[in-house]
Amino acid sequence: MDRLTLLTLVLMALSTYLSRILGYVLLHGRRLSPRMQRVMESVPGCVLISVIAPVFVSSEPATLLGLLITLAAATRLSLLPTVIVGVVATGALRHLL
Repeated sequence: MDRLTLLTLVLMALSTYLSRILGYVLLHGRRLSPRMQRVMESVPGCVLISVIAPVFVSSEPATLLGLLITLAAATRLSLLPTVIVGVVATGALRHLL
């Protein structure tokens, strides 16, 4: 793994983590409307989607099949199990194809 890839992964993990905790830290003690609570809960998922979005234009069959499997899992599972299914499926398909 080259340095740029590693840096990208670290920054994505950091932005996901910070988006999760900063909302609670900055808004601690404030009363949020139900709509704002839903927005705050969806921010980490939005970061993840921004990372996955370029895969939609991939020409690799294993990647596209992995994406379809991930999308199918997302209709039934919560975020963490969906990510696990997507990573395992794409890894296995890349190995097999």
